[in-house]
Amino acid sequence: MTDTRSTGKCPVVHFDHATGDGPIHGLVGEFDRMRAQAPVVRSDHGEYGYWVLTKHELILEAFQNPGLFSSRAMVVNNPDPEYLWIPEMLDPPDHTAWRRLLGPYFSPGRVATMEEGVRRRCVELVEGLRDRGECDFVSDFAQQYPTTIFLQLFGLPLEDLDTFLVWENMIMHPGAERKFGKPGETHHDVRMRGMGEVMGYFTGLIAERRTQPRDDLISSALTWQIDGKPVSQEQLLSFCLLMFMAGLDTVTQTLSYSFHHLATHPEDRLRVAAEPEVVPLAIEEFLRAYAIVMPGRLVTEDTEFHGCPFKKGDMVLLPVNSATRDSAVFPDGEEVVIDRSPNPHIGFGSGPHRCLGAHLARRELRVAMEEWHRVIPEYRLADGARVREHGELLGIDTLPLVWDG
Repeated sequence: MTDTRSTGKCPVVHFDHATGDGPIHGLVGEFDRMRAQAPVVRSDHGEYGYWVLTKHELILEAFQNPGLFSSRAMVVNNPDPEYLWIPEMLDPPDHTAWRRLLGPYFSPGRVATMEEGVRRRCVELVEGLRDRGECDFVSDFAQQYPTTIFLQLFGLPLEDLDTFLVWENMIMHPGAERKFGKPGETHHDVRMRGMGEVMGYFTGLIAERRTQPRDDLISSALTWQIDGKPVSQEQLLSFCLLMFMAGLDTVTQTLSYSFHHLATHPEDRLRVAAEPEVVPLAIEEFLRAYAIVMPGRLVTEDTEFHGCPFKKGDMVLLPVNSATRDSAVFPDGEEVVIDRSPNPHIGFGSGPHRCLGAHLARRELRVAMEEWHRVIPEYRLADGARVREHGELLGIDTLPLVWDG
């Protein structure tokens, strides 16, 4: 039953952020319209509905107040999840302890030591595409390039990548039930089955690393302690699950949206190709304008939030791409300004749960921009290409590009 509680001055909308298939930029367009309507709206979608914050100021406030907006539930239509993604679904101080353990592996210094391998993999992929004159950017590059770095970090075999990508799609992308579902399965069913596959795989890998440790993150995690106690097997599996999801999707989708923009805006593509100094600015602008994450939060107590009656147990959607396109903070925020500066966006989130892999993501994005445009500076969207996106975590399934060989 839809929650019909009075929302006062907060309008009710019929909105589903997890739409399985729609036109590219359709969701940010919806958020742009809701932001113009009110700073807080209530969606009547699903059994209980959920709140949606639309303004930068409010979304930032929620990110920075984990006491009121808990991460114990992060999918707005599932306020009582039967899974735990560590450390993302932990609140301080538990979350803080995990961040302290993970921080050194994603520090700017550690990331800098990885650049040679990152660039080598990027060059290998781009050079392999050069003479083809066409590619599906998502499957031929965006999925292959950053995922390889993740596999190396965890010591996972590259030959299993195709299987990993199937599991990632099952977990992360609405509509997966149409590709991977069994008769009668919902997306939730497919997601849970995908998570089970991942955790089963890591169960075997952890057992192997206990007897034959290597120089990788899993082997290091086996030595970790929190509050003087070794990290449990269950915690290790939950941690591996989260890292799997983050490592196989986020940079892939940011690359896909960025290159879609460049393929359809030749003036920006020409600048990126001809002016290396604009690349870091362009990356920040794409992270701002096309932010992909839309996490949920669980309200921990009854409160009035900017005039709206939030109740304990309510779910709240924090669409980062609505915050980062708010013209109250970013002039002409709904437009892409390739050399925008300053650009204090929160594309990686904010507060204690700000993305741990931000330094690595920026490095991967910069190398990709530099090496692709060094080899293939002129490209365009293929004639008749129909580029669609899916919701919940924004993503593009296919991006056909062509260029003159």
